[in-house]
Amino acid sequence: MAEPHAPTQPQEQQTKLSSTGVRKTATKNKRSRAREFAVQGLYQSLVGKNQPADIDLFTRDLSGFSKADAVHFDALLHGCIAQADAADQLISTRLDRPLTEISPIERVVLWIGVYEMQHCPDVPWRVVLNECVELAKEFGGTDGHKYVNAVLNGLAPELRAFEVQADRGARHSA
Repeated sequence: MAEPHAPTQPQEQQTKLSSTGVRKTATKNKRSRAREFAVQGLYQSLVGKNQPADIDLFTRDLSGFSKADAVHFDALLHGCIAQADAADQLISTRLDRPLTEISPIERVVLWIGVYEMQHCPDVPWRVVLNECVELAKEFGGTDGHKYVNAVLNGLAPELRAFEVQADRGARHSA
């Protein structure tokens, strides 16, 4: 009898709570880790006005970065910074308040969501949405994840029209 092969991206077996009370997994996939580092780097860019090259260099030296998808991190960090104004314009269409009143964490998480929906077609829109909600829970304010969910859910039909229609059509016919 052949022994079962281990999955290429192991499922979480052990969970802990982070300092914010969010359930933190012992093992995350490389892209999830890349997104976490990207949130930290984008925050440094938005709030600290640090240069992307300096952020990149600093982040690569952080503990745990070797477990992240460095290519995806690069795409998120440099892509989100380069396209921040365009992302802000898209995001602003779904806000109930001025962009300046959005927490910097929720704002950079929204940048990641917009960037991935526009430039990462290999990541399903619902995965983008879920990952961004989880980032907002981990790094953001108490109900920031709800806001991120609402904004990205509102943008998804515009940014991933065909995929969202197909997904929602499949749900209604089931």
